[in-house]
Amino acid sequence: MKQTPQNKPQMVFGKINYLLMLGGILLMALGYLLMIGGGSHDPKVFNYEIFSFQRLTLAPILIVLGIVVNVIAILYRPANNNKK
Repeated sequence: MKQTPQNKPQMVFGKINYLLMLGGILLMALGYLLMIGGGSHDPKVFNYEIFSFQRLTLAPILIVLGIVVNVIAILYRPANNNKK
């Protein structure tokens, strides 16, 4: 009976993919953190802080950028120089 060599299971993603995913998650978390706040303690008083640049522009840009980085991390495949 001839035994075939067992292939070592390979990870789906490499180290660079996981680092990119972590970076994307951190960008999204930062965007959500920047969106926090701006409310008023008194419901009868309107607080214009909810219309700040940080909440309306910067935070959504960071969230979308984080999503784009995560998509790139999933699709990225490093060049394989070990051709047989």
